[in-house]
Amino acid sequence: MSFSRAELSVLEKIRPLPEEIAHVGHVANQLIGMVSSGGNAEGMLVGSVARNTFVRGDRDLDIFMLFDPGLSREELEYEGLRLAKEIAEQFGAEYREKYAEHPYINARIDGLDVDLVPCYRVPSAAGIQSAVDRTPFHTRYIVDRIAPFTDDVLLLKQFAKGGGVYGSDQMTEGFAGYLCELLVLHYKGFHPLIEAAAGWKPGTVIDLNGHAAKKFTEPLVVVDPVDPNRNVSASLSLTRMCEFIELARGYIEHPSSAFFFPPEEEVISREELREHLKFRGTCLYALVFDTPPLIEDIVVPQLRKSTDAIRALLERQGFLVNRCDCAMDEDLSMILLELLVDTLPAIRRHVGPPAWTKVNALKFTEKYHDLRQLDLLAGPFIEDGNYVVEISRNYPHARDLLKSHLVLEVGLGKHVKQSMEEFWELKEGDECWMDPFSLFITRFILKESPLMRIRRNEPPGGYPGPD
Repeated sequence: MSFSRAELSVLEKIRPLPEEIAHVGHVANQLIGMVSSGGNAEGMLVGSVARNTFVRGDRDLDIFMLFDPGLSREELEYEGLRLAKEIAEQFGAEYREKYAEHPYINARIDGLDVDLVPCYRVPSAAGIQSAVDRTPFHTRYIVDRIAPFTDDVLLLKQFAKGGGVYGSDQMTEGFAGYLCELLVLHYKGFHPLIEAAAGWKPGTVIDLNGHAAKKFTEPLVVVDPVDPNRNVSASLSLTRMCEFIELARGYIEHPSSAFFFPPEEEVISREELREHLKFRGTCLYALVFDTPPLIEDIVVPQLRKSTDAIRALLERQGFLVNRCDCAMDEDLSMILLELLVDTLPAIRRHVGPPAWTKVNALKFTEKYHDLRQLDLLAGPFIEDGNYVVEISRNYPHARDLLKSHLVLEVGLGKHVKQSMEEFWELKEGDECWMDPFSLFITRFILKESPLMRIRRNEPPGGYPGPD
């Protein structure tokens, strides 16, 4: 497949250097030898390094430790952690336990981020006992086929990174490395993929082996060639899929190196945030609390659930939310909400049952029969067939509602709630600006699609190619 001069220039910047390949290979061979030397497990290099599809600088090593499938899950976890810790200690490396379907060890070894992951050595993908057991089969499948398309994969990964849609983690909900490789294999190159993606629609199905064992409901379906019951793109959100479609169309219309190396985004200052809010006429609030001490894959869904629950609370109380979002760093998490109004009248209408529903109507009028009730301002009266009362609003100011106990009584994520029970801080207006979240807040206020961001920052005449 021929590439443009600009694309060749991109490849010169992202292909791994020979010394990088040698160093990564040397460390990987050492680790594999140490795993296998004990006789209890077989070491295997998996992931993009094993498949020669890693972008320069992305030198994470995934070393799988394949154990006898006769071990119980408890024995696998115990033996796997014991062996991984022993190996990390032999290198004098700092390490920590992390958790996916079961625990594994992450260590920093010779300048590389290394995951030592136990799994079962099953004879076929049909016999997997845990999700990670598939990974060795993914590696073997790609290694046998990817050689003619290595540069295409590198371009696709960098294209997705430049557009902000690379990564299958919970916060990104984008394109995983394995998904990129399968797409390139299916379309036989970067250019055919981009042409095809420009015409994708939700419900697009790609099945390399024609062996799907069930129907999938996700926006993009790429049936795993080693597991007919799995959609490789299950973690890809509809938003990220559509952003990729837009990027593909933009690249076809006006190819530019900015799609691979977009200009660095400038973050707004606290003073600029104040001016933006003044111009928008909206009200910005942030709930800030300690990030639960768990992996991102657990925390992020809980953050999103909590954000939706707090938005629903505000809207039930009459505060219309324009947009909301959440973010986390290692220490703090933030739920950010932009309200169209944050102060409401003291009076609130409450519509009751139809007057002809005898039992419910009686209950309603008995509940609100006394005008001397502190919260009853008028009624009950009948309007268009329904009973109506006008009552005092408990929280006429959004800040009071967001500081109240009601926040902890909505459907927060379990660990988010535990964190907020210990502490949460409410920030308002430009007080929401915090250095760890400056880019998040900038993107929230100046929200635009990746293509629009590239086009807005592109100088007249476009980019002839990377420096």
